Amino acid sequence: FLQALSLRREEIYISNVVKVRPVKVSARGSVSNRPPNREEILLFAPWLYREILLVRPRMLVTLGNVALSLGMGLVLGVPLAVGQVYGGPWLRRLAALYVWFFRGVPILVLLFLCYGLFMSLGLPVDPFFACCLVLGCTSTAYQSQIFRGAMESLPRGQLNAALALGMGEGAGIRSIVLPQALRLSIPGWANEFSILLKDSAICYVLGTQDIMARTSFAAARTHEHLALYAAAGALYCLLTLVVLRLLRLLEDKVHVPGYSTGTGLDGMEMG
Repeated sequence: FLQALSLRREEIYISNVVKVRPVKVSARGSVSNRPPNREEILLFAPWLYREILLVRPRMLVTLGNVALSLGMGLVLGVPLAVGQVYGGPWLRRLAALYVWFFRGVPILVLLFLCYGLFMSLGLPVDPFFACCLVLGCTSTAYQSQIFRGAMESLPRGQLNAALALGMGEGAGIRSIVLPQALRLSIPGWANEFSILLKDSAICYVLGTQDIMARTSFAAARTHEHLALYAAAGALYCLLTLVVLRLLRLLEDKVHVPGYSTGTGLDGMEMG
């Protein structure tokens, strides 16, 4: 209801701002549905800039969706990776089944399945919550493989040495394995952020009021699809660039000279 009310207010605003010419009616009574001309587009521009260039908090919706989904993937992906590497046979099978399902089913199908499941159970669900849940579960599967690869890249002798010194397996994993694995996972985690940011664009099909929803709405009103979607693409590229730069600074801060090897976020050799 709130989303419909917001759209209605914007339609009223558009009708007040855009001075559309009188509609031409033919002799047969049909209405001419012509696209707006350049002068009408220029009159429409202040609202366009307000919507696309973050005067209104539509980008915050996208960032909130990605942040919550990425955080959920981090919190659940680390235990899932630990279970795959150090767990028993049944735990490994369950973790592999979870990863196989969420990596194999398209996100659009998962969105419809999740939303339809809540509706069939008679439980009202907010589209933003449904999108965060689906993206979070999908990101959990992908992040678990990032952390699993980082854990398996560490020498097994480190955990054996911790056990020989009297530490429990849980304490050894928590104090020795995880700090190193998380540091080595930053480049892959940054890649997961960029993928998740692009995947969040499809969430507008459920009605989330994010960047793509505002762009689609403005394009439908102005018929300037190319310019508007180009602006939305540039905005996504800007968000990706800023966050990847911050993660690069984090990677440099936690990097141990002479120990970590591999490639960084920009493809440069480290170590």
